[in-house]
Amino acid sequence: MKTLLFVILAFAALGSLYLLQGGSIAGGEAQKVRPPAVAGSFYPADPTELGKMVDGFLAQAATPPLKDVVALVAPHAGYIYSGSVAAYSYASLKGRKVSRVVVIAPSHYESFDFSAVYDGAAYATPLGQVPVDRAFAAKLAKMSPLIKLSDAGHGPREHSLEVQLPFLQRVLGDFQVVPVIMGDQGYDASRALGLALAKLIRSTDTLIVASSDLSHYHPYADAVNMDHKTLHAIEEWDYLSMSRNFGLRVWEACGGGPIVATMIAAETLGSNKAQVLRYANSGDTTNDRGRVVGYGAVALIKEPSHAGTGEKVFSLTRQEKDALLTIARKSVETAVREHKLYERFPAELEALSEDRGAFVTLTIHGRLRGCIGYVSPIKPLYVAVRDAAEEAALNDRRFPPVTVAELGDLEYEVSVLSGMRRVLDIHEIRIGRDGLLVRNGSVEGLLLPQVAVDEGFDRLTFVEETCRKAGLPNDAWLRPETDIFRFTALVFGNRKATEAVIPQPLGEPVQGLIALAPGSPWPTAGQF
Repeated sequence: MKTLLFVILAFAALGSLYLLQGGSIAGGEAQKVRPPAVAGSFYPADPTELGKMVDGFLAQAATPPLKDVVALVAPHAGYIYSGSVAAYSYASLKGRKVSRVVVIAPSHYESFDFSAVYDGAAYATPLGQVPVDRAFAAKLAKMSPLIKLSDAGHGPREHSLEVQLPFLQRVLGDFQVVPVIMGDQGYDASRALGLALAKLIRSTDTLIVASSDLSHYHPYADAVNMDHKTLHAIEEWDYLSMSRNFGLRVWEACGGGPIVATMIAAETLGSNKAQVLRYANSGDTTNDRGRVVGYGAVALIKEPSHAGTGEKVFSLTRQEKDALLTIARKSVETAVREHKLYERFPAELEALSEDRGAFVTLTIHGRLRGCIGYVSPIKPLYVAVRDAAEEAALNDRRFPPVTVAELGDLEYEVSVLSGMRRVLDIHEIRIGRDGLLVRNGSVEGLLLPQVAVDEGFDRLTFVEETCRKAGLPNDAWLRPETDIFRFTALVFGNRKATEAVIPQPLGEPVQGLIALAPGSPWPTAGQF
């Protein structure tokens, strides 16, 4: 009898939430409330049970003390799968006063080509209603044609935003939410949303949350490997490469757009360090390691000193450098002499298996003979060097293919790239340390660090010449739609510098990218 009474009361409570849609409040004003869609499946429908579950996850989350948390990344699977990971993000907010939370989530079911800011009055969970900051939402929707007030994506099956709210309700108590569902997760849409948020957020009492799981339905070991590449890119603050690799499906995160938008906003607001708090996948809870989904908890924080914060220097041993130069040389010789792909690699050099962008420069008596490479870390380093070397020898459009007669005179130089970091002030750029990538829409230009040294550029000239490399006017870097990214390069080899190295990125400009389709439903949403 008690069970029957509980079921009746539960359905009555949920029914009252649904009735609020199109209903009215005391003053007669029409009220549009988004009811809980996945209560009872992704998390408990009973408020008491839900509260105990969330509190239990939070109590077990050993998050280190963090100050000045600007934004979080948290997973959105069923709580039995990802709740313990999500708790690590939300435990970092204990004792923090937050009055507004912008939650950015992906659309799993509906297709549309914009970011939809919920146009209703509240989002509801079994723990109660969370009011929407409607004034902020209205301002946000006016910031870009890629952002609209709409209930698109906020429909009755979508879970990605809703599942974040009970954690926020238990940790923060009263707050307002700005619910955003991204239908287009491409870089331009993410950039527009991130910059719009940064312009509107004026105080530290606003938090941004990116809702995303990581890889989907791979064997356990493969998922761990792929997910740590994504998390490493977040730690390096390389959201440009991350966005590209999500589009190419080299890496996976169903909320890749929300992560990129959140990082762009947080960076502009002063955040300068990404700290991974926890990683796990569904195989850790179900013991089914055949097809798992990855989950990560990350905090984006503001540390006192910006200079060098979180930027790690990549290095290789002499043995590893020699191995890469050997791979480059043998790749060219095999391609030119035998018209075959070089496939004999050293098996013992583990550092060379890390995904890295890389360029190979070929010269003869110091004069450029070819330079091609990968900007983004889409391949293991040794494979990227192998392929870039062959492309530089045979397919650099500025030169005829290398001939057998030239092989003995070739000089080889390898440049291993760091992640891309957006330049907020051109005074960050250091000649001799940094290479530059200028991006304006689908147009890009890149110059390696050694170009500025070889040509004697000062900082401003280096920026302007990179704009010219992209086919843009010298002053294009001043346009609001233009981004400048800097990167470092570990450069080694036997090149004699008598003329500047002008690289040709493979797939230049970004035409080789495959953008996420607006509202892409992949992967099919499930509790995990």
